[in-house]
Amino acid sequence: MPNPIDILKQNFGYSSFRPLQAEIIESVLSGKDTLALLPTGGGKSVCYQVPALCMEGTCLVITPLIALMKDQVMQLRRRNISALAIHSGMAFYEVKKTLENATSGNFKFLFVSPERLQTRLFLEYLPGMPINLIAVDEAHCISQWGYDFRPPYLRIADIRKELDERIPVLALTASATPEVQKDICEKLLMQAPAVFTQSFARPNLSFSAFETPHKLNKLHDILRKVPGSALVYCRNRRLTKDIATWLQQQGESASFYHAGLSSDERSIRQEDWIRSKTRIMACTNAFGMGIDKPDVRTVIHVGVPDSLEDYYQEAGRAGRDGRKSYAVLLYTQQDLKDLEAGIDKKYPPLKVIRDVYQAIANYLQLPVGAGEGEYFNFDLSSFCERFEHEPIITVNALLTLATEGYITFNESVFLPSKVTFTTNKEYLYRFEAEQPILEPIIKVLLRTYEGIFDNEVNINERTLARLLNIEQAEVVHQLQSLVFNNIIKYTAKKDSPQVFFPYPRIPANQISINEKDYGLRKQRHLQRIRAIIRYAYGHSCRSQTIQHYFGEENVEPCGVCDYCLSKKAKAAITQKQLLNWIDQAKLLLQNNPLNVDAVRVHLGISRFQCEKMLELALSEEIFTYDDSARLLLAEK
Repeated sequence: MPNPIDILKQNFGYSSFRPLQAEIIESVLSGKDTLALLPTGGGKSVCYQVPALCMEGTCLVITPLIALMKDQVMQLRRRNISALAIHSGMAFYEVKKTLENATSGNFKFLFVSPERLQTRLFLEYLPGMPINLIAVDEAHCISQWGYDFRPPYLRIADIRKELDERIPVLALTASATPEVQKDICEKLLMQAPAVFTQSFARPNLSFSAFETPHKLNKLHDILRKVPGSALVYCRNRRLTKDIATWLQQQGESASFYHAGLSSDERSIRQEDWIRSKTRIMACTNAFGMGIDKPDVRTVIHVGVPDSLEDYYQEAGRAGRDGRKSYAVLLYTQQDLKDLEAGIDKKYPPLKVIRDVYQAIANYLQLPVGAGEGEYFNFDLSSFCERFEHEPIITVNALLTLATEGYITFNESVFLPSKVTFTTNKEYLYRFEAEQPILEPIIKVLLRTYEGIFDNEVNINERTLARLLNIEQAEVVHQLQSLVFNNIIKYTAKKDSPQVFFPYPRIPANQISINEKDYGLRKQRHLQRIRAIIRYAYGHSCRSQTIQHYFGEENVEPCGVCDYCLSKKAKAAITQKQLLNWIDQAKLLLQNNPLNVDAVRVHLGISRFQCEKMLELALSEEIFTYDDSARLLLAEK
């Protein structure tokens, strides 16, 4: 077996492992089931890539993040490491071909979204795959007590039963409480698992939270003081645009990002920010996952996320290069009230969930028994307007339907254009002779896309335009002409929110949920909300609060968060300073009494310093108050 450090150097160009990576890899290579908790940017992918390359066979990687899956495959291929992926948006023919390749044993990695695990096609090919390791990314998704429960993850246990019991499982996540860690191990049928947890402390990251009614001013003040790349997380799409526009008006280089933008817009804006062409990105939580930008100096949340797990993961995108960076939470009392009050909208009752399911069927004109395996365009705004549903409740009803497996709802899915020929070859030859203007595009389709005559395959209009040396709009026009003449079936790309039906549509009154588990998930969610509210109030070291939440004990204060710095400042006031301020105040009060704020401003001290000075002066009867609550010298 090759040496892991040699594999790391030869394939990834690193001379040494990051903390815990070597221990995790050793555990996997010894055949142990392993759970690894590494912070955002901690190098989780190396923990399965290196051992997989040390062993014969293929590593099965299960991940819900399609964009990250595609990125990993692309990066591995750039290093001449063979990798495949199966995800939503792929045609049946492509999935079948990928699975055939996976059984050949010539590919080191197969990335699969959890929804694909129980399809008949995948299960048919699974026994023939030379699996050497099952890597489960975002493993917290398997726990219904976690903050991002996804039921398809529960199917991983069934996959294990179909394979050699000696094949180890490596579960990876950036954040999981002790309860969720235990649940991950149980749900993945781990036997005596080795658990590796890197500390949740980030010594180079200064956490702070400010209650402020003037978020924009505070935001701009922070961005002026801290140079370098920044992320500004917002709770809704509209706010991302508003904040980016406002920052641009202040002369800042800013853009915005959310799932409602087209894939081209998202790619361009993301790339501009990664390359530091854009300094500040105002975004929803749709941005950041899998993006490797180590020099982010500031992450600011304009509003409060639903949980400390979410906050820690998003804030943790700052300072991955180890340099001093800042994570700032800006909030109002109303933000905290709305967060707790919104729990009932987050978990709507069964009747509302059934009503939304029926409304979806009506919106899509989908009869009972239809829709299996199909994607449908879904405009949430027009849906809510037409059926008079409140958007936030509708979204959460959709997510619950997805959690229970009735649908899949994706706000940022990209489904490529698809083409297949619908005529026979004899008629096609005659058509080409009669329509010479369309002959070039027919020839390019047949030569460029293997299997297109017999199977539906993904095509790219931009590629066709380049090969034919014509405009992309003309390509689309010619494809539509071929459809009109019954030569091909053409499905244009979809770059809008999609509803997918994994099973046939059923009557709405047959929709059911496990109400006990549903109630428990609601209760746990409320606990997570209350945890981040306590964090916002900040009655202790921010880093300690985070570490305790994730189960770390006996941790020291960080010394760099706003709470620790404030405590240092308070402790730094000496008796000599207090007496000096008292002497200065006595001179001010010789002729006339003054209110406390006037004295404080004259002395140029903080409210806390003023309070401490007055505490001593009043106890020593140096000052007193008059009937108007003004300070004056006490009579001796």
